[in-house]
Amino acid sequence: MTMSVPERKSGSEGKEEESEDESEILEESPCGRWQKRKEQVSQGNVPGVESASLAMDTEEGVEVVWNEVLFSDKKVFKAQEEKIKEMFENLMQVEHPNIVKFHKYWLDMKESQARVIFITEYMSSGSLKQFLKKTKKNHKTMNVKAWKRWCTQILSALSYLHSCDPPIIHGNLTCDTIFIQHNGLIKIGSVWHRLFVNVFPDASVHGKARQHRDEQRNLHFFAPEYGSDEDDYAIDIFSFGICALEMAVLEIQANGDIAVSKEAIVTAGQSLEDPPMREFTQSCLRHEAKLRPTAHDLLFHRVLFEVHSLKLLAAHCLINNQYLLPENCVEEKTKSFDPNAVMAEIKHEDRQGVQLKYSHVSPLELDKFLEDVKNGIYPLMNFASSRLHPVPRALSLSQEQVETVKTPTPEPQETETRKVVQMHCNLESNEEGTKTHLSLFLKMDDKLHRQLSCDILPTDTSKDLASELVHYAFINEEDSEKVAVFLEDAISRHRVKALASGSTQ
Repeated sequence: MTMSVPERKSGSEGKEEESEDESEILEESPCGRWQKRKEQVSQGNVPGVESASLAMDTEEGVEVVWNEVLFSDKKVFKAQEEKIKEMFENLMQVEHPNIVKFHKYWLDMKESQARVIFITEYMSSGSLKQFLKKTKKNHKTMNVKAWKRWCTQILSALSYLHSCDPPIIHGNLTCDTIFIQHNGLIKIGSVWHRLFVNVFPDASVHGKARQHRDEQRNLHFFAPEYGSDEDDYAIDIFSFGICALEMAVLEIQANGDIAVSKEAIVTAGQSLEDPPMREFTQSCLRHEAKLRPTAHDLLFHRVLFEVHSLKLLAAHCLINNQYLLPENCVEEKTKSFDPNAVMAEIKHEDRQGVQLKYSHVSPLELDKFLEDVKNGIYPLMNFASSRLHPVPRALSLSQEQVETVKTPTPEPQETETRKVVQMHCNLESNEEGTKTHLSLFLKMDDKLHRQLSCDILPTDTSKDLASELVHYAFINEEDSEKVAVFLEDAISRHRVKALASGSTQ
């Protein structure tokens, strides 16, 4: 979804009045987690979205966006209800660090009308368009490294969407629907614009789908074949090409007209001094859709492609296997190092070698780098094979759904899809060695924890025990295998250690 920072009144008195007025809670989600406020946020061109307000996530303590789609005809709503549910269930499964997150949805039926309410991530730092305008106003030019990093992040998100099964076409990629965070992280909003167009036709929603006031200004982002029966993911590549060009030149001049002309786009492209960068953008803007490269191919273009450093590869490996490591392991490990110790050395026969010491690496810089990698600022896409990402139809079961709902409309039942980010296992045998108490601690990606414990006997096999515990842990299929292997290994090692110390366990 597309959101921008709401305008604020000037003056301390105005701010205080506005703060008190806009922080008023207007409505609460059935589970009580999401609280709608009076303050409105600006939405982009998303068909059918009647209103978007700031809301508070009471569990995480962060601001989110409360979006509403109103149906004045309940019969039409009932006819489309299953289609709407399926769309939103798939919508919530889109998981990528460079895509604005959809958190939750529910249906609200009233006598006069029906509503679909859904919660999205709030992008408080503003859009890419706003950033480019500020940069140009300050008479600055775009840094080439930043341009490459942003292009890589956008393409990383598009490659993910296009490789889903079935493929997801964005259909509304502009500099207004791309957001940049303070740390340089790029996120794409309005991801399901095309699905909204299909599910929410003008006749079915209250007041019809509103037109974006800047629609004419953004027409140059859309490919020539947009809206035809033949358009596919190539329309996103064309839109990305315009975004990449605008990022490079800061703004494509419209010569006073509302819409940007083809001539202005050609002139902007020719103004790029770097030939590979010029060829990169022009390849995306080819008139024939079949001649445009894919997002995955563009990640291998000579402008963006680079052999990743060992540091980046190691960081991704660490992040991907974080569940196997204890919490704060990097901080604890760096504390134990001798600053003057040599961690690597390059020897030369004909000249003096090079030594790399632990003192050359700042723990704070390392923590920041790992956090940036985790957030998606440095995606490892150049080594990723083109593969399909199935979009599951199930939703994750969260703690809030076990609570008593506050309205007659319950939220959809779900199955577990949350990921395990960390796990710990503790085993303690009794003095007689006749049984062992096992405790398993799982930390989920939504910051909720899960803990299981049981007593095991010497006759129980480690494989059967692991399978049984994984079943009761209620985790997704992919993590089940990892946790099972982890438990088998932990139980086996404990028994070997116990035998070595003379125990029967």
